[in-house]
Amino acid sequence: MSQHSILHTLAPQLRQQFAEQTQVMTFPSGQVLFNPGERCQGLPLVLSGVVKVQMTGASGNSIVLYRMGANDICTLSIGCLMTGFGYRAEANVEDEAEVIMVPRPLFDRLMDQSDGFRQGIMESYGRRLDDLMLLVEEVAFRRMDERLNEWLQARAERSPLLITHQDLAIELGTAREVVSRLLKELERKNQVRLARGRIDILMDK
Repeated sequence: MSQHSILHTLAPQLRQQFAEQTQVMTFPSGQVLFNPGERCQGLPLVLSGVVKVQMTGASGNSIVLYRMGANDICTLSIGCLMTGFGYRAEANVEDEAEVIMVPRPLFDRLMDQSDGFRQGIMESYGRRLDDLMLLVEEVAFRRMDERLNEWLQARAERSPLLITHQDLAIELGTAREVVSRLLKELERKNQVRLARGRIDILMDK
């Protein structure tokens, strides 16, 4: 079985139980792992690929909460498993992903019997919570034009960016119309060049 770092915290007997009760699953790009309102059936451990977790508000606007890559743990699933509440967001596979799904009974047993596993889970939860607090601060207290400029400058070396205005709006947690207006202003200043589904970044790299 492909390995995830959290498994190194387990004693041999628990690691054997883990191997017997789980399997590596491959999900193609576009696959939905969970939707809002669904009950959590287990803990996804990502081995490879990219999984995007995003939330959609009552206004219809969406925002990316976080992405999971190789060796990541789904923070939202940890919270749902510990509280019994349903998901408040959705998870979609961006790049084909290999995932180990830890069933809830096994998760509970590992949390109860392995200090190392429990500590690793809580450390992962704490790091992601800190990231989410920074995201809340960004959305609530920073101007959108500043956030957009910073987002573009951070990716200037990868220009041109193949991304739609709608997808960029989801990254930043705002409406497509707001992103389009701000991008048009940047284009007027000759800082970007826009085409359908493409942004050429002309600002300093």
